Amino acid sequence: MASSIPVIAIDGPTASGKGTVSQRVAQHLGFHYLDSGALYRLAALCALRAGTDLADEASVAALASGMKIRFVDGQVLLGSEDVSTAIRAEEVGNSASRIAAHPAVRTALVALQLGFRCAPGLVADGRDMGTVIFPDAGLKVFLTASAQARAQRRYKQLIDKGFPANMLDLLKDLNERDARDSNRAASPLRPAEGAHLLDTSDMTAEQAVAQVLAWHAASRSL
Repeated sequence: MASSIPVIAIDGPTASGKGTVSQRVAQHLGFHYLDSGALYRLAALCALRAGTDLADEASVAALASGMKIRFVDGQVLLGSEDVSTAIRAEEVGNSASRIAAHPAVRTALVALQLGFRCAPGLVADGRDMGTVIFPDAGLKVFLTASAQARAQRRYKQLIDKGFPANMLDLLKDLNERDARDSNRAASPLRPAEGAHLLDTSDMTAEQAVAQVLAWHAASRSL
């Protein structure tokens, strides 16, 4: 039964470090990894490429439900195309936040996300993994960090990937995205009941991973 397969749900706002932490935790445990944010970025990329109005909920949901997605060796494949870099552009990220507010889009992606729950276990990162998608997760973590720390991380990520970036613009975009994600009617960003809160503002990725693994070990011993 899928419900018997362990899940670690790691939620948090943009650039809180949840992607890096989740991937490393999954690698350490030999678990599968779900980057749920990538699914919304993929849907946004499809909508942008198709010239679809992001406010057109039904059309965006139809695009989302028809996506052929695979995660292979760190690559994100849309059909046969590697879009790992394309989905990390700021325009795509901001568009993903906008379409994620559409209930129909979220519904279209639920089944896809649930399908990642496979033995021996799953580490799922996103914004509603512990509240909506995997409410029975054995471990729920909510990562956060100050807006300044997250903007600095996002700036470094973009520069390292060869994208142009402006610190003030990034800080403004992060604050706007936080407001959208926290105030949307469908699955607003918030800690799941019983989630461990982890502020990574002054932590290294290694320290955050160690803390999540310690919580996981403790949860398995209960």
